[in-house]
Amino acid sequence: MAYVQYDYQDQNRNWSGYSQAPAANNGDKEIITDFVTFGMQYMINSSWGVQIEVPYDYRSFKTTSSAPGNPITTIDWSALGDIRLEGIYTGFKADMSCGVTFGLKLPTGDWTHENAYDDVDRDSEIGTGSTDILLGGYYRGNITKDEKWDWFAQSLLDVPTLTQAGYRPGVELDNAAGIDYKGFKLGRALIAPLGQVLFSYRSSDNGSNAAGGINDDPQDGVASGYQRLMLSPGLEVHIHPMIFYADAEFPVFQHFTGNQLAAPVLFKASVSFMF
Repeated sequence: MAYVQYDYQDQNRNWSGYSQAPAANNGDKEIITDFVTFGMQYMINSSWGVQIEVPYDYRSFKTTSSAPGNPITTIDWSALGDIRLEGIYTGFKADMSCGVTFGLKLPTGDWTHENAYDDVDRDSEIGTGSTDILLGGYYRGNITKDEKWDWFAQSLLDVPTLTQAGYRPGVELDNAAGIDYKGFKLGRALIAPLGQVLFSYRSSDNGSNAAGGINDDPQDGVASGYQRLMLSPGLEVHIHPMIFYADAEFPVFQHFTGNQLAAPVLFKASVSFMF
């Protein structure tokens, strides 16, 4: 399967603890990011497969500058992101309904972009500069005997291992669980609406160049680390050999350490080609 995925988020609300906080408490004002990811998954046999994801990201970062007078400045740039290489094992069951993933996130993304006044912090860069271990798993099953209602769950752990220049990103755990319905057809198209519950945990960054570190800009007033629960309605359309997918992700609970920019909604869309 080859695919391209587009994600969009506009982080325009300052959030601290469990609630929105005054924008004046955070030197960063807005981060808009368009994520474009090109991927390929190949199953060697019914038990083993490999996957690669290559992201390219576009970012607009509005922040309080270190320039004289501390004006609000906007920095726009685009760059290659951190490439992911993963192995897939699906041999636990004959129907491949249960599997694990394992691999690496490579430090290919740009983590050194700056303007004249060094206004881009490490946690605002497109790349992290770290090599991460990735461990995940998934399970799916039928709810009804006619196999029109399914449920699924998946999890991915991201552990930064090799880091650079005084910055260690936080450990991140992403989980999803949901149901989908496969009973709608329109000509050749199989239409499957779905609903998901998404939970993410990220520990605080560490190092002298992490947010809140000794070299971080003191006017930012930010820290790092969060917990977030989101509800996500989505739609998947199969027209063999193509798959079209889109969803929106709405936070219903979130806790941020310090002052951080949060998005009110996240959007995702993808197109896949099976071969």
